[in-house]
Amino acid sequence: MLLNLLLGCSRFLNKVSGSIAMLLIVYILGHILLEIVLRFFGTSTYVLDEFVGYAVATLTFLGLGYSLERGSLIRVGLIIERLPPSKRWIFDLFATLVSLAMFTWIYSYWQTNVLRSFKRGTTSESIMETPLWIPQGLVLVGLGLLCFTLFTHALILLFRQQSPEISSPHE
Repeated sequence: MLLNLLLGCSRFLNKVSGSIAMLLIVYILGHILLEIVLRFFGTSTYVLDEFVGYAVATLTFLGLGYSLERGSLIRVGLIIERLPPSKRWIFDLFATLVSLAMFTWIYSYWQTNVLRSFKRGTTSESIMETPLWIPQGLVLVGLGLLCFTLFTHALILLFRQQSPEISSPHE
């Protein structure tokens, strides 16, 4: 029951983060089109590259958990396809735990970065002087969701000895 609750929570959070990532793609398109129109009139927003860069970083990390959950991340099956189906979960568990350890380390490092930027009041060098903890914090949220998804995946592999069903994009 707890596993089902964690899986449901993970799927909900990943669906929300995936939706936000998709909206960021629409934002990027809109900002680029606005910039094109403004440049016809000899002006600019002056922050296109900065804000689009923040959006790309954010949508990349917010989309990782969503992609993992739907089986959309690149996976090399040279080894796992040669194992008997009943034993594949062991290799999958190992890969998930290694990934979780690495991304947890990245999360902790990035969290230190975000806190440092917040405490120091670090801003971008652009005309907007964006507080850097904001885009860094959004990346941190994406990393946290990925770690949570990997953790949930590992628990399901460990206790059910099978991979969680890949949810379809239309769920």
